[in-house]
Amino acid sequence: MKNFLPKYWFFIGIAIVSVIAFNFPIIGIKIKQWNLLKTGIFIAFLITGLQMKTSTIIDEVRNFKTLSSAILSSLVLIPMIAYVLGTFFFKNNPGFLVGTCIAAVVPATIASGTVLTAIGRGNIPLSLFICVVTNFLSIFTIPVALNILLQFGHSIDLPVLKMMKSLLVIVMLPTLLGQILRIKISRVIAPFKKYFSIFSQLIVLLIIFNAVASSTGKISQLGFKIIFIFMFMILLHGIILLMNFAISRLIRLDQPSTTAFTIHTSQKTLTIAYIVWAGYFSASFPVAMIPPIVYHLTQMIMDTILAHRFRAAAEMTDNPRLVPN
Repeated sequence: MKNFLPKYWFFIGIAIVSVIAFNFPIIGIKIKQWNLLKTGIFIAFLITGLQMKTSTIIDEVRNFKTLSSAILSSLVLIPMIAYVLGTFFFKNNPGFLVGTCIAAVVPATIASGTVLTAIGRGNIPLSLFICVVTNFLSIFTIPVALNILLQFGHSIDLPVLKMMKSLLVIVMLPTLLGQILRIKISRVIAPFKKYFSIFSQLIVLLIIFNAVASSTGKISQLGFKIIFIFMFMILLHGIILLMNFAISRLIRLDQPSTTAFTIHTSQKTLTIAYIVWAGYFSASFPVAMIPPIVYHLTQMIMDTILAHRFRAAAEMTDNPRLVPN
C-alpha cells in the first residue's frame, strides 16, 4: 500500500473527485463563484514559467525540422484526424463532436508531458520546447481552427480577438511573469520544485471536478455512451501516437528525442480546453467538456505505459546484456 498510493494517487484522485462532483455539484458552483479555479490555473502557468530554463529552450530553437514537425502535428494534423473520426463516430451527437474538436485544437499539455518524457528517459529540453511553442501558437490557431472545423452547415461566429486576449492573459502572462521572476528567486524555489508537479496535477483534478459538477445532469443521461467515448478516445490517441512515432522516425530523431516527440506532441492540455469550453461553449454544448476529460484520462494511462516501454528500450540500449536471447 505504501508503494501503491504514491504511484497511483492521481488516478485515485480522479475517481474521488468525479464521485464527489457527481453527488455534490453545488461545490463546483461555489468554486466557480469564488474564482478558485481561475486563480489556480494562473498559478499553475506561473509555476511553469518559474521551472523552465531559458537556456535549454533556446538550444532547441535551432532544431527547425523538429519544431516545424511538432507544430504541424499538434496544431494541424491532430485536429484534422480528430475531426474526420469525430464526424463519423459522433454524427448524431454534435456536443461530443464539439468537445472532440476542442480537445484536438488545444496545445500540448505542460506537466504530464514533461514528466512522462522524463520517465521514458527522453529529451526533456525538447519536451519543454514543444510545450512552449505549441502553447504560444495555439493562442492564435485555436479560434481559427474551431471556426473552420465547427461549421454544422453555417458559420459559427467566435470572438477571435476576445479568445486571443483571454488566452494571453490566462496562459502567456503568468508564464512570462514566471520567467522574469525565475531570475531572482530560482534559489528560493529550488527546495519546493518537487511539489510543483503535484500542484499542477491538483489543478487538473480541480478542472475535472468542476467539469463533472457542471455536467452531472448530462452525464446521468449518457449511460453506456461514456464507454463508447472512452473507446473512441483510445482509438484516436492510439492513431496519434503511431503518427507521431512515424514522424519522429521520418525526420530521423535519436531515441531520447523520439520519446519526447512521440509522447509530448500527442498530449493535449485539459487546462486550455476548459478555458475554451467554459468561455464559449458551456451554455450551448454542456457535454462538450466530456471528450477532453476522457481524452486526458486516456492519454495519461496510455502514455504512462508507453513511457515505461521507452524507458525499458533505453535501458536495453545502455546495457545490451538485458536484451533477451
